[in-house]
Amino acid sequence: MQNITQKDIEGLWDLLSMEQRYDDGRVIYPFGRSVEGRIYYGADKSMFCAIQKRGRTPFITGKQWTADDTEKARAYNDYLTYCGRYEMDGDTAIHHIEISLYPDWIGNQQVRKIRLVDGKLHIAARLEDNTPEARTSLLIWERATSA
Repeated sequence: MQNITQKDIEGLWDLLSMEQRYDDGRVIYPFGRSVEGRIYYGADKSMFCAIQKRGRTPFITGKQWTADDTEKARAYNDYLTYCGRYEMDGDTAIHHIEISLYPDWIGNQQVRKIRLVDGKLHIAARLEDNTPEARTSLLIWERATSA
């Protein structure tokens, strides 16, 4: 276990890569290989995360509330955001979700394993454990150079 402190992860980070490694050997890129995002860990223990597929397609059938449901569903599939509070426990960050695009996450916790490798933040999450879809999501972040 790596000794990670809250101070180590505080600040704004830019996403470099995201992949999901299934226990059966499959590897997928949920937002494509060209993903972009930001995660922020505050000294006050606030946090937010936003991830999207690069080059998302604009709506053509309407605007935010009037676009066709198919376009809205695609927009949902190409984007993830959530925020709340966090706490550190060794090499584990526990995200206490207050607001999320995914309503099932609201009021729940998302557990993340944290490592620092050559100045980059590696965040791993175990998903759907003990099912045929069991996998580990791995996101690699670098410190943002501009806010």
